[in-house]
Amino acid sequence: MTGGRFRAVLRRTGRDRQPPPAPPSRLLVRDMFAESLAGLVQRPGRSVLTMLGTVLGVGAFVAVLGLTSTAAGQISASFNVLRATTVTVDDVVPKSDETPAVHFPGDSDERVQRLNGVVAAGVWWGAPLHNPRVGTQPLPPSDNPSTGVTVFAASPGALEAIQPTLRAGTLYNRFHQRRGEAVCVLGSGAARVLGITRLDNQPVVFINDTAYTVVGILSDAQRKPEALMGVMLPTTTALKAFGPPTDQPAQMIIQTRIGAAHLIARQAPTALLPEHPRLLHAAPPPDPHALRDAVNTSLSGLFLLLAAICLVIGALGIANTTLVAILERTGEIGLRRSLGARPRHIAAQFLTESTTLGTLGGLIGTAIGVCTVVTVALVQDWTAIVDPLTVLPAPLVGSVVGLLAGLYPALRAARIEPLEALRQ
Repeated sequence: MTGGRFRAVLRRTGRDRQPPPAPPSRLLVRDMFAESLAGLVQRPGRSVLTMLGTVLGVGAFVAVLGLTSTAAGQISASFNVLRATTVTVDDVVPKSDETPAVHFPGDSDERVQRLNGVVAAGVWWGAPLHNPRVGTQPLPPSDNPSTGVTVFAASPGALEAIQPTLRAGTLYNRFHQRRGEAVCVLGSGAARVLGITRLDNQPVVFINDTAYTVVGILSDAQRKPEALMGVMLPTTTALKAFGPPTDQPAQMIIQTRIGAAHLIARQAPTALLPEHPRLLHAAPPPDPHALRDAVNTSLSGLFLLLAAICLVIGALGIANTTLVAILERTGEIGLRRSLGARPRHIAAQFLTESTTLGTLGGLIGTAIGVCTVVTVALVQDWTAIVDPLTVLPAPLVGSVVGLLAGLYPALRAARIEPLEALRQ
C-alpha cells in the first residue's frame, strides 16, 4: 500500500487525529492554603520562632498606642477643677539693694480681687529664717530643737486662696493685716508637733522669743499643702519681725472661677504694677491638650521606634526561614514543576506561607498588646483606652510584613528549573 493510500485509509478510519492537548495546570486557592499550612505544620518549632519577631513588633505597636491613649486619658482626668482655677504670679526682678525686696504693692489683694473672675488672691512667701526657734515657750539661743516647722508670711487673701479647712478657730483678717498684729494660724502638722490641740485657752507660739497668738488651726489646704507644716503670719507682721524675703521671692496665689484663669493671668501683672507689668510673671494653669500631646509624643516616639525595629527583625526572620525552607524543599519544587506546576504557582505557595506566618504573628501580637494595656490599667487603677481603629488593622501589619518578607524567597523558588531541582 502506497503512502498516499495509507494516509487515505487513516483519514477514513479517523486514526490520523492528534490527541487533545493537556489542560493547563491550575492551583486552586483551597489547595494553595492547604499546601502552605502543611508546610508550616511540618516544622512547628521553626514556625513559632519565625513568628516571634512579628509577635513582638505588632504587640509593641498595639501596646504603645493603647498605653499612650490610656495615659492621656489619665492626664485629662487629673486635670481637675483645682488646677484649672489656680494662677500664680511671681516676681522676676532680681533682688538688690536699690530695689525693694517685695515688689507687690500693699493693697495687692484688693487690686487683684477687683478683677472679674477672681475668687480670692493674696501674697505668700517663706520667712527669711534659718533654723528658727519655734515652740510654745521662749527658748534660749543655745537651745534650738529641730521641729521641722516652717514660718510663712501670708496675707488674708492668700489664706482664702489656698482653700483651707479649719479644724479650730478662725483665720486672721484684714484688720490684723492692716495693724500688723502678732497673730498666727497653724497647719495641722505644726500644731501636732507643738502640742496645740485647743484654742479656748488662747495658746501662743514663740518664734525667736516673740509670742504670736494662735487664732486658728488648719486641718487641710487644697493649695500650698506645705502650709500644713507651717506657722502663717500676716505679711505686715512678718515684714516688721523678719524683714523681706531673701531666699525665695514673694508669690501671689489667685483662685479664679472656672474658665477665667488664662484671662486673669494676662490681667494680673497690669493690675498689680500698671507702670511696670513686665516685672511680674503670671503662670496660668497648663493646657490639658498640651499635656496630652506631650505625653503622646514622648511615649509614642520611643516605643514606636522599638516596635518598628521588632517588625524589621520579624521580617528578616521570616525571609531567612523561607529561604531555608526553599533549599530544603528543592526536590519537592522540582517534582511539582515536572508534574506541570508553573513558576507562579510555586511563588504563590511560598508567598502564602510567609503571609500566613505574618498574619498569625500579627493576631498573637495584637492579643498580647491588648492584654498588656488592660493589665497595666488594672494595676494602676486606670481606665483602659483601646482604639478599635488601632487594634483591628494591627493583624494586617503582620500580614504585610510576611508578604514583603516572602517576596524574594518566592521569586527565587519560582526560578528553579525542574531538571536541576531533581538532580539535587
